[in-house]
Amino acid sequence: MDIEILIKSLILGVVEGLTEFLPISSTGHLILAGDLLDFNDEKAKLFSIVIQVGAILAICWEYRVKIASVLSGLTSDRQAQKFVLNLAVAFIPLASLGLLFGKHIKALLFKPIPVALAFIVGAFVIIWAEKREHKIRVDNVDDLSMLDAFKLGVAQAFALIPGTSRSGSTIIGGLLFGLSRKAATEFSFFLAIPTLIIASLYDLYKHRDLLHVESDVASFAVGLIAAFISALFAVKGLLRYISHHNFIIFAWYRIAFGLIVIGTAYSGLVQWTVD
Repeated sequence: MDIEILIKSLILGVVEGLTEFLPISSTGHLILAGDLLDFNDEKAKLFSIVIQVGAILAICWEYRVKIASVLSGLTSDRQAQKFVLNLAVAFIPLASLGLLFGKHIKALLFKPIPVALAFIVGAFVIIWAEKREHKIRVDNVDDLSMLDAFKLGVAQAFALIPGTSRSGSTIIGGLLFGLSRKAATEFSFFLAIPTLIIASLYDLYKHRDLLHVESDVASFAVGLIAAFISALFAVKGLLRYISHHNFIIFAWYRIAFGLIVIGTAYSGLVQWTVD
């Protein structure tokens, strides 16, 4: 058992859990953290995908009553059927574009400098969205139409660009489309369940040759548990925060973080893998 690998797994698990559901890009943070930790080879990239399941389990636990109600009503409750159908419709844009362009995006953009630029651009989108007048027409996730779900799915698809943020794209898209902060945030949580579980299983199957059960089980377990625990805190904290605040603070964080990455890269202070 390699203690250094376990420590890196713990750090990346915490980073994943804290950032997955905030509009600050978990993928971007994992790319940068992996670069700093020299944990950025193909297996590390697979690890970063798989530990998302830990964060998803936190959502499943936080919303266990809602999820149980939906599952139990799938055969008889029209509201539960509509909810699942909306999630399926919202999942389609990202899944389709990911299959078509995912390989090229990973080759070109899964690097610190493009991520930093996406951080900054995304920040200005958040500021622009928050400065607009909000006309709320959907206050609850159960009130979404199929067209609303599809539009939110298109918004989520922008997260294929690392550093953009899956949750941020969905939430800000929701605000632009007339959802309340709570409805937009919660739908981004629920949409993460099929999105990230399917993505994790797909990557795990595609790169199964990289896995070695004897040596990898401990590091993957540490990462999953760390992601689960830290995601629980992040989700509860975000729900409390949005009840009284907007998302501007996350925009300023994104700008500061992006500028630090770019500044350290061009000053030579940190040798980011920019090639």
